[in-house]
Amino acid sequence: MDNRFYKELLDSITEGVYFLNLDQEVMYWNKAAERLTGYSAKEVLGNHCSDNLLRHVDGQGRQLCGQNCPMAATMRDGEVREADIYLHHKFGHRVPILVRSSPMRDENGEIVGAVEVFSDNSKNIDVLKEMEKLRQEVLSDPLTGVGNRRYADLTLRQLGCNLREAEDSFGVIFADIDHFKRVNDTWGHSAGDRVLAMVARTLGAALRPLDINCRWGGEEFVIFIPNIGSRDLASVAERMRMLVESTWLDHGHQRIRVTASFGGAASRRGECADQVLERADAQLYLSKQAGRNRVHIDDRKTSGK
Repeated sequence: MDNRFYKELLDSITEGVYFLNLDQEVMYWNKAAERLTGYSAKEVLGNHCSDNLLRHVDGQGRQLCGQNCPMAATMRDGEVREADIYLHHKFGHRVPILVRSSPMRDENGEIVGAVEVFSDNSKNIDVLKEMEKLRQEVLSDPLTGVGNRRYADLTLRQLGCNLREAEDSFGVIFADIDHFKRVNDTWGHSAGDRVLAMVARTLGAALRPLDINCRWGGEEFVIFIPNIGSRDLASVAERMRMLVESTWLDHGHQRIRVTASFGGAASRRGECADQVLERADAQLYLSKQAGRNRVHIDDRKTSGK
């Protein structure tokens, strides 16, 4: 078979392909490379990597043409390399690509150059964005923006696994808005929705980045806090209680204020996750019985106003 056959074969594939010799001169540029970059073979052939035509950069914006060139590194050590990078399109914009560089050897096994195969990575990035958007839609409460009941169930399951396998402790806090029905009856459900969102954001403000706040249902929230004991759990719950009590919502010429009751429990060795949840729920019931706007933590108690 002659070289024309191989050229036609390479021109028929959807990935961009180009060859460099040891002087880093472009010796071949297929049709897909033309399509993906906007540069014709006539514009590219004979150019060197040092001419920086494609201006490859990585995700941190670091220039790869020159000392950081993966093709040059492959020609030095013969190692195959893969990377997610960005090339400069002829029209000026950046194109995300997945590249794979491999050494080219002669009949004696000596490296005589390198070949790079690259493909447009935009679809993969779009898929990841869509998956993340779908995850947020599936696992987030649309009204408050915090995790929904499904996310809470998944989180509890994972914390239970961590507790069973590595004895990683965690705490659960239930928060329930006091007399929420009065809000809906007095100011309407639209105002009630705004109050729910306000409380959700306020609870989140008292938490660490790895703590998880979810809407359990109605006006009730559940908060999962990894690596915490009863004493610190009580402090977190009291901080949330105080923040909710001192927050208000402007509604016309009026201010809507609410309080919340809290109940919590820290995990114990040998306990399953559902038992921690049940103990926290029982403590919430005690706070309601005690007059609301209270915090009860299993083995420890603090009171609000």
